[in-house]
Amino acid sequence: MKKRRVLLGMSGGVDSSVSALLLKNEGYEVIGVTLSLSNYTDAKDAKEVCDKIGIEHISIDMQESFKKYVINNFIDCYSKALTPNPCIECNRKLKFGEMYKKAKELNCDFLATGHYAKTEYDSNYNQFVLRKCLNENKDQSYVLYTMKEEILDKVLFPLGNFKSKEEIRKIAKENNLVNVANKPDSEDICFIPDGNYKRFLENNGNIKPKPGNIVMNDGTILGKHSGLYNYTIGQRKGMGISYKEPLFVIGFNINKNELIVGTMKDAFKKEAIINNVNILIKDINIENLRVAVKTRYSKKASFARLNIINEDKIKINFEEPEKSLTPGQSAVFYLDDIVVGGGIIE
Repeated sequence: MKKRRVLLGMSGGVDSSVSALLLKNEGYEVIGVTLSLSNYTDAKDAKEVCDKIGIEHISIDMQESFKKYVINNFIDCYSKALTPNPCIECNRKLKFGEMYKKAKELNCDFLATGHYAKTEYDSNYNQFVLRKCLNENKDQSYVLYTMKEEILDKVLFPLGNFKSKEEIRKIAKENNLVNVANKPDSEDICFIPDGNYKRFLENNGNIKPKPGNIVMNDGTILGKHSGLYNYTIGQRKGMGISYKEPLFVIGFNINKNELIVGTMKDAFKKEAIINNVNILIKDINIENLRVAVKTRYSKKASFARLNIINEDKIKINFEEPEKSLTPGQSAVFYLDDIVVGGGIIE
């Protein structure tokens, strides 16, 4: 019987390295691929792991696509006072877009990554679905909602059934993958390794400090800001203003170059509109559907109902006011542990 071929995205970290090992042990013919996304991409560790466990490794230069779809979008969003999530765009356009095309070119049956999530058949929906992984603290289903429903049965997440990161590191150590076993998790934006996104924007985009007024909702001027891109919705500190109670960034007026602030109660909203909607369950009726919604990767989900505005826009009505809804971030909605879909907050 012919072995099933799988193209596995490999960054050189412990998650994708152990994924390669697990897939090979399950009998797949594995090809490890490292996407060269920027000058900081290093395929050395990924290739060493592939050589050690006896699978093929290739590198693909995707710097042009990465710049076009991820970096330029990142800069464009900040120029419009939006707060983007570049990992979501990278998954949308590259990992489950360009890389999936490459998998088909190489006659692979599946595409795999080291994300913490699960894909499996669900008889209730008569299709493959995207689920949260068993390790709630590491779950990455939030950043995967942009996958197309029609490829869910072709995507594998080997780490979906592990309950802790320690298990993954243990497997790496037991199999002598010493170069990656203790590698720290990458938490920075991959194309800004020093974490200074403000300097990155100034050096790479047409975004320069442009001071303007810090104002309350009623127009009261409280001080000066140093450029709208230096602030994010929900921010409380670092504004250099004083008031009788704590103030939070609650919005931006780009036309007037104003930073809008308000009190704690002003930071909460009961509804949000999302665009660029992607639904992962093909026959579901989402009108007035009660779902759990995550509005940031690290935020706890809140219950809400969905109302369709048009084919690309949905209004989310939260049962309880939600703090710091941030334009540019994604709202992802769930039924239990299944991802129904999501979109970008306006």
